[in-house]
Amino acid sequence: MKKVIRISLIVILIGSMGFLGFFVYKKSEKPKNVFATDSTFVTNIEKKTVATGAINPRREIEIKSQVSGVVEKLFVEPGDQIKSGQLIAKIKIIPDVVALNNAEARLKEAIINHKNSEQEMKRQKRLFDERVISELDYNQYLLTYNLNKQQVEAAENNLELIKEGASKKSGAVSNLVKSTVAGMVLDVPVEEGNFVIETNTFNDGTTIASVADMSELIFEGKVDEAEVGKLKEGMQLKLTVGALDTVKFFADLEYISPKGIEEEGAIQFEIRAAVKQREDYFLRAGYSANADIVLDKKEKVLAVKESNVLFEENKTFVEVALGEQQFEKKEITTGISDGINIEVLSGLNEDQKIKKL
Repeated sequence: MKKVIRISLIVILIGSMGFLGFFVYKKSEKPKNVFATDSTFVTNIEKKTVATGAINPRREIEIKSQVSGVVEKLFVEPGDQIKSGQLIAKIKIIPDVVALNNAEARLKEAIINHKNSEQEMKRQKRLFDERVISELDYNQYLLTYNLNKQQVEAAENNLELIKEGASKKSGAVSNLVKSTVAGMVLDVPVEEGNFVIETNTFNDGTTIASVADMSELIFEGKVDEAEVGKLKEGMQLKLTVGALDTVKFFADLEYISPKGIEEEGAIQFEIRAAVKQREDYFLRAGYSANADIVLDKKEKVLAVKESNVLFEENKTFVEVALGEQQFEKKEITTGISDGINIEVLSGLNEDQKIKKL
């Protein structure tokens, strides 16, 4: 009985070892590679480049003050539509002490000269009435009197302009800032109470407001030197605006810079395009945008996925299916590519099976 039990245990042990060995063998056996396939197909291919940039008004004018002083009153705010000549701001003059002193001195001098010429003119008129002097001599004194009178008026106007920024007699007003163009107010960088500097030959002066015609917008962007040679004026751009990413706008390329600028190791060329606006959307100045530019386009051409193409030594290959999991490397001639699909000029037929890489 014991012998039978011992034999049974040995048989069970041998069987277990055999099963374990078979399991380890199957586990270590390398699985066979199974390759999927793709087919050639007919499609439309567009070769595009992308230019990054922004949408800006074609003409944006900075309105500046003719006098230095403090902003007393603002009459516009960003977003207002204004006309040419419309009042934007009023500047309170803070006169320069030296200029004010000189103007007062010139006025006093002019008054003194005027009084002297008036007395002399009256004395000469009596002599003329008595026929002591000729009319020619009298007219010389009368001319001097009139000139000195004019000098007094000019000195008074000058002093008034320095102190108030306006002259009642001459009607000249320099402390009122008016728009030189019609359009929309884009920005008013000053506030009431801010000090402003006049514009002159030595400095640009303080900007009171920026005004632009928002009916004429342009896309300003940059393209890489590898693509700029393929661009031509008149090409159409498809714009994607960052703030309106679901809406497409179109623009006509009108300018390509003749000179490139190096940015982060790459040469970039500036381009400009006239934007075709839509009535249902309002484009704001400064919107960031990307422009898709179609460099080449072909319709209904034989193509394959570019990811399935092998590039070796300036040649292109695909692995053509011969049978079940059997493939042969074959050279093909390719055309344009959009980065996903690539045109096949020769070497393949429609609906031919190739290895999926």
